[in-house]
Amino acid sequence: MYLLLASLLAGTTLAAPAASLATCDRDFLKTQTDAYIAAQAAGSTSDLQTSSGKFVYTQNFKNASLSTGILATPLKIDHNRSTYDTTACASFTELIITDSKNPHVIGTQLHFTDGALTLMETIVTSTGDWLFNPAGTLKYASQEKWDPIPEAKRNTRAVIQAAADAYLDLFNDKSVKVPWGNPCARLEGGSYVQPSCNVGVPSGIKQTNRRYVIDEVLGSCDVFFDFAGVDPDSHEFRVEDGKLRYVHTMTVMK
Repeated sequence: MYLLLASLLAGTTLAAPAASLATCDRDFLKTQTDAYIAAQAAGSTSDLQTSSGKFVYTQNFKNASLSTGILATPLKIDHNRSTYDTTACASFTELIITDSKNPHVIGTQLHFTDGALTLMETIVTSTGDWLFNPAGTLKYASQEKWDPIPEAKRNTRAVIQAAADAYLDLFNDKSVKVPWGNPCARLEGGSYVQPSCNVGVPSGIKQTNRRYVIDEVLGSCDVFFDFAGVDPDSHEFRVEDGKLRYVHTMTVMK
C-alpha cells in the first residue's frame, strides 16, 4: 500500500527536510528516528498528513496501513536503541514494551530517499512468537554496551556485513567460517546465550531476501530477512575488532 507522508504534529516531524539537504548524516537520521519513536509512544497516526512523496509501510513483511498498524497504538516504551546508516540513508530501531496488557518487541527499519521517508518496515513480535519474553529481553538488553567504537578501531562496512552474512549463511552451510567473538552473547527473544554464540544454530535453513542497515560507528548490522524463506525475522549484530560480540533476534511465528 502506498501512502503519502508529510509531517507529524505535536512537536515532532517525519516530514522531508528542505530540498537543499545534500547529505544524509547522523543528525538527520537521529531526528527522523526520534520522531518515529515519539509517534509510536503516542500512537499518533492521526497526525500524519500527505506530502508529494510516496511512502510504503509494511508490518511483518506485509503491506499495511499506518492507520491500522502498530503505529496507531500508543505504547509505553521501556527501552529503545537506534543505529544509523549514512551510506544507505536508513536507520534501525529496537523497541521493548513490557506492558502486560500489550507487550511487544519491535524492530523497525526506516529508509529515506532524497531527504524523504520512503519505506518503513516494522517487525512486531508478541505473545506466541519465538521465545517471546519482553521482560527477559529488557533485562539482558539493558546490561549490554553498544557504545560508539573509537574511530581507529572501527570496522569497514564490508567487514561488518560479511560477519552478519557469515552467521546467517551458517544456517544452511556448516562449512562457513564465522568470526566468532569471545565472549559473544545472543539475545533470542527473552533467552540469553553466552559466552559463546556458536551454539544452537540449526542446519538446512536458507535465510532469504536480506535487507541491511549498517552503522560503522556502533559496529552494527541489522538484517531483515525471511527465516527459512517464510518467517519475518530481524537479526542485529554488533561487530568489534571484526568479530561478533552481540546478536539480537526477533522472529514472527504466526
